[in-house]
Amino acid sequence: MENKVQLITYVDRLGGNNIKGLNLLLKNQFKDLFGGVHMLPFYYPIDGEDAGFDPIDHKKIDERLGSWDDVKALSSSVDVMADLIVNHMSVKSPEFQDFVQNGDDSEYAELFLTFNKVFPTGATEKDLIEIYRPRPGYPFTRVKFNNGEERLIWTTFTTNQIDIDVYSQKGSAYLDNILIEFQKAGVNMIRLDAAGYAIKKAGTSSFMIEETFAFIDELTQKAKKMGISVLVEIHSFYKTQIEIAKKVDFVYDFALPVLVLDTLFNASAENLKNWLKVSPRNAITVLDTHDGIGIVDVASENGEKGLIDDSTLDAIVERMHENSGNTSRKATGAAASNLDLYQVNSTYFEALGRDERAYLAARAIQFFVPGIPQVYYVGLFAGENDMDLLAKTNVGRDINRHYYSQKEINDYVQTPFFAKFKKLLVFRNTHSSFGGEFILKESSNSGLNIRWENNIHWSEFYLDLKSVDLKITYSNLDTVDSLF
Repeated sequence: MENKVQLITYVDRLGGNNIKGLNLLLKNQFKDLFGGVHMLPFYYPIDGEDAGFDPIDHKKIDERLGSWDDVKALSSSVDVMADLIVNHMSVKSPEFQDFVQNGDDSEYAELFLTFNKVFPTGATEKDLIEIYRPRPGYPFTRVKFNNGEERLIWTTFTTNQIDIDVYSQKGSAYLDNILIEFQKAGVNMIRLDAAGYAIKKAGTSSFMIEETFAFIDELTQKAKKMGISVLVEIHSFYKTQIEIAKKVDFVYDFALPVLVLDTLFNASAENLKNWLKVSPRNAITVLDTHDGIGIVDVASENGEKGLIDDSTLDAIVERMHENSGNTSRKATGAAASNLDLYQVNSTYFEALGRDERAYLAARAIQFFVPGIPQVYYVGLFAGENDMDLLAKTNVGRDINRHYYSQKEINDYVQTPFFAKFKKLLVFRNTHSSFGGEFILKESSNSGLNIRWENNIHWSEFYLDLKSVDLKITYSNLDTVDSLF
């Protein structure tokens, strides 16, 4: 994977495009801005209950978006990342419907994870309480089979997302066959979606347990033999993230988004600097994604201090809501479906109070900290909260999943703000210093000073947090230039 900015996007929400249209967009209006693209689920169907994360057929591209040949054409010009949804498939999948029809006589019976597989002698209250939950309630759904029998099936996320037994012969083959399709289409990086929940074991939290690491390692080795790198998506306590990073190719720096907000809101880089001293270097950095802004990644856990003091963190969350004019409150927690216990649903631009200067500073921080930056398509447009879409779907995360028209794209790329953002994107992609050494320079906590050095090439970032004055200087042959 190239050390260049990556775009994260739904194919159909960026100008109503298909994969061919996305390819053209990257070659024309977004030329030189991205070294790769993470296409969020493009499998059949893209409009299930969870925007493609509940595939009926993981190996089939939704025909409205194109074909595997289109993915192959895209991969010839940019790196392509795809989601491998390891934990579940749609309740409407032919495999699960066959299981419901035929029960244990189904050829797919072993593919699905039942309550009894994990708890063959039953579960105690303690067993159930220990299960780590991303959302309220227990991770089981009562399913009535055609013979009238009712059974509990694992559904970690929603009742439409049926958990698979990844260690069954059918489960292993299911994932292997998806990898083969990816390889043939030129996909060179995968994101393991919800991998932390893939292994369930009685008497444990069933989240990022020892067996989960073993599963991720096995799957990673398979992918590597196919020339595919692996990014693991885990929201967790920061020390857990550091340990996970030692065992995988890439992890997300999910602590960064709130740490940047803390830095800008409180005019102090103390917490961010402390994190940069220990943060994983094999990171994919983000400020926003198709999900909400994660809180658990910086919070305390079981009485152990987090990256940000809990009282300060509470104030940051409150400030985010206030900055959005309280629109984010309507999309977060119990206010909307698809509940996430650890996220605030809002665009990053809204979380910063639609302050273009602060937003550009936030992106500059992201581009200068260690890791490969990803920019979410709504973040590329400095998007506002989409209250119309939220009202239509009542899915909290849809507040940050706007459908951009081609006209909106055409109008935005002509704005003075985009001209500045574009300059920053191209600089991060082309300056040689970012292939060298990261240096966190000494400064007061009211300032942030970062330098990159690569032989004779260097770049330096300084942000005065009291005035939000941003200065970027860099080597250019024998001269020193400023970016803005």
